[in-house]
Amino acid sequence: MQSVCQRVGTCSSCLKRQLNGFLGLIKWQRRLVPACVRTIYSETGKWEKSYGLETRKRVENWWLPRIKDQFCKISETDKSRPKFYVLSMFPYPSGKLHMGHVRVYTISDAVARFQKMRGMQVINPMGWDAFGLPAENAAVEHGLHPASWTQSNIQHMREQFDALGLSFTWEREITTCLPEYYKWTQYLFLKLFEAGIVYQKEALVNWDPVDQTVLANEQVDDNGCSWRSGAKVEQKYLKQWFIKTTSYAKAMFDALSDLPEWYGIKEMQANWIGDCVGCSLDFLLKVNGKVTEEKLAAYTYTPEAIYGASHLCILPTHSLLHGNSSLKEIFQREFIPGKDSLTSVTAVNLLTNQEIPVVISAKNNFENFLDTKIGIPSTSAEDAAVAKNLGIPFTKVTETLPNGLEKVINSGEITGMTRQEALKAITEQAKNKGIGGHLTSDKLRDWLISRQRYWGTPIPIIHCSTCGIVPVPFEDLPVVLPNVTTFTGKGASPLETASEWVNCSCPRCKAAARREIDTMDTFVDSAWYYLRYTDPHNRDRPFNNDLADYWMPVDLYIGGKEHAVMHLFFARFFSHFCHDLKMTKHKEPFHKLLVQGLIKNQTFRLTTTGQCLKREEVDLTGTEPVHVKTGEKLQVAWEKMSKSKHNGIDPGEFVKEYGIDTLRLYILFAAPPEQDILWDAKTDAMPGVQRWQTRLWTLATKLIEARTSGTMPNPELLNKKEKAEARKIWEQKNLVISEVTEYFIKDHLFNAAISRLMGLTNVLHQASRPLILHSAEFEDALATLCIMVAPMAPHIASEMWKGLAHVQNKLCTHHRWDVDVLHQSWPEVDPEYLQLPDVVEMSVLINNKACGKVFVPQQAARNFEEVHELVLQSELGVKHLQGRTIKKAFLSPRTALINFLVQE
Repeated sequence: MQSVCQRVGTCSSCLKRQLNGFLGLIKWQRRLVPACVRTIYSETGKWEKSYGLETRKRVENWWLPRIKDQFCKISETDKSRPKFYVLSMFPYPSGKLHMGHVRVYTISDAVARFQKMRGMQVINPMGWDAFGLPAENAAVEHGLHPASWTQSNIQHMREQFDALGLSFTWEREITTCLPEYYKWTQYLFLKLFEAGIVYQKEALVNWDPVDQTVLANEQVDDNGCSWRSGAKVEQKYLKQWFIKTTSYAKAMFDALSDLPEWYGIKEMQANWIGDCVGCSLDFLLKVNGKVTEEKLAAYTYTPEAIYGASHLCILPTHSLLHGNSSLKEIFQREFIPGKDSLTSVTAVNLLTNQEIPVVISAKNNFENFLDTKIGIPSTSAEDAAVAKNLGIPFTKVTETLPNGLEKVINSGEITGMTRQEALKAITEQAKNKGIGGHLTSDKLRDWLISRQRYWGTPIPIIHCSTCGIVPVPFEDLPVVLPNVTTFTGKGASPLETASEWVNCSCPRCKAAARREIDTMDTFVDSAWYYLRYTDPHNRDRPFNNDLADYWMPVDLYIGGKEHAVMHLFFARFFSHFCHDLKMTKHKEPFHKLLVQGLIKNQTFRLTTTGQCLKREEVDLTGTEPVHVKTGEKLQVAWEKMSKSKHNGIDPGEFVKEYGIDTLRLYILFAAPPEQDILWDAKTDAMPGVQRWQTRLWTLATKLIEARTSGTMPNPELLNKKEKAEARKIWEQKNLVISEVTEYFIKDHLFNAAISRLMGLTNVLHQASRPLILHSAEFEDALATLCIMVAPMAPHIASEMWKGLAHVQNKLCTHHRWDVDVLHQSWPEVDPEYLQLPDVVEMSVLINNKACGKVFVPQQAARNFEEVHELVLQSELGVKHLQGRTIKKAFLSPRTALINFLVQE
């Protein structure tokens, strides 16, 4: 005889299992706990009926260390298994977690647990972006050494992470301020230097004339004054280090098309890079026929017409007129404000060897960020006008044939080529000679990485009066930061005071030399950290190629939108560079990108001063918030949580009151990841997730009580109506598995996933007592629900599973009841459910009122246009909709239902 499980559509492994377990039932009955005692099954073997505050605390205290240890113990990488690399942007160790941290790391934690349950080999690494200005400020203000301050903050934040039950792969932890990490940052810098992609030139810095020190942009207030001395900040030229990111502009722009949808971020990247139609070429400057030490890169939109260059044009604001150039006096003397000024300085094109004059433009600005352009009259009417006005001769180098084809003329070896062919030839020649030629835009600038700071990666360069700029030999890495003890925030970089460190010998000639005292921008440290995570303990190289090739690209990269341009651009640049060095096989570092929104809370400002008030200083009892002391009306706004704005929520305090799982579920349920969360506006979300946890617990209690009632479960005892209900539970379970899995994989819509799991919870709550006792479908659906909840609320799910695992006389044996819930396999849709009927019964509503059903083909059931047309052509459609004005129609994404809104 066919089993009931098979007839009602459950998976074949759910066969009837009627064992003689009466003694087991009595044993379980005795373990049901009186309401006055609060305990949990994992501790005592006794099941607590309700999920109150005390039970929640016991559950989370019990499971917190256990589930952390379970996830974090990772074996050696097994390259035969499928992998999933989830990475959330590592934090700066400020010392205190905020809700923004909680959101991004809760998302990565849920994804990591989900993918592990799917059988993937998962890493979810964590580290610390540990260099930076705040540590140095702390040294100035509190006398704490940056290293001590940073290490103390890291320890505190690790404890906060652990208290939230986050499943990081801590064995891969990296800290960018440790020599074992920045040794390899310096190594990559030297590789860039070898490739000619690092160079030094003068650039403007913020200068405090009182403290005689360089200021970071964030140390200059809105009025342009120093945050410490209050002095008006000046702009000063200093020699700075640059990475030539423009040399990869075209490759990085083109690679965007191969990436999946990044929700607008690809467009932001493309806009940052710009249209790569031109390139820069290098020139040597001469005065009175003598070559100077000055070298200049100039941009042109038409490199193919370079033989027609008539002059080089610079802006009046160019560093040659204001910096420390040997030609500064000549340029200043020959500059006539408001006019194009022909100077006595000439520029030699290192590609064509043509010598052309330098002109100081009458303009104050060129296109976007250009300050130097090559004047080519053949391709620019504006350049032609300048040349004619100043009497500079020029040659025509392009012509249009009768068939419309443009060719290059009077241009040496490229004469006769089409403009496209000439463009390719010129740029390749320039690149091969190392004098430019990389296609880039007029808006992208090279990356200035110099910082006049102590707490950063030392730049591995030595300055020798004989040999010039000398890279530190690879075998001498790392160049370790000296232990500077005095920080004043005034004068030169603190590294200048470490004379024993600064003064060294030249690696080439062994003469006395000096180390570079600038340190690197912290964006350099974070531009390659994702690669180090693949092999974090390697002492011989930045990472093993095979391990990087296995783990890369990052499958899901999660972080804030504020890093979607600069950090992402720099990270992509380093990945492209490492690919060209054959260190990795993947050009692009990140496959999918999830950019989460902010968590905002209300701020209350005094209208008169703009000062932000604390909550206890605000009277919220009236129709409008007012100041408690003065009764003054306040400006109310939704803003990013911030300590200075008094609108932050301490995650630790929240967890004490509501619990870890409640915080996690609230963060995931309040809004889709890319949207902002308005903390107080989502008042329905908080009680919603609290009630849901209680209802989940109640379902477990119902099954445990039913199976300990003394009655043996027997599916054959269900009547026809109850078997139909069981079938609906089975169908609902499979539908929810399908949808939740898609939400996790495709768009990471955790709020929608939770909503569907809440729906399944409601379906199970409606089940009758006979169904709970005798139905394999109820048992299976509850177990499946528990598994799907686990990645998002691991503590309550773990305890529920432990309680369910010890229920006697189970009807379904395909679950691995002997291991914890987080080690279960993610549920799959039953094969029978996938064998869908040929037709679907589509419910039809008109103005929200049911008016009948129409059969539609299964393959058309989710296609709005097809369903819409089939209903209109049906007998029901002809009767109820023909001749009426249909304003709108909606096809339900979850159920077979279409609703027509018609004009009455």
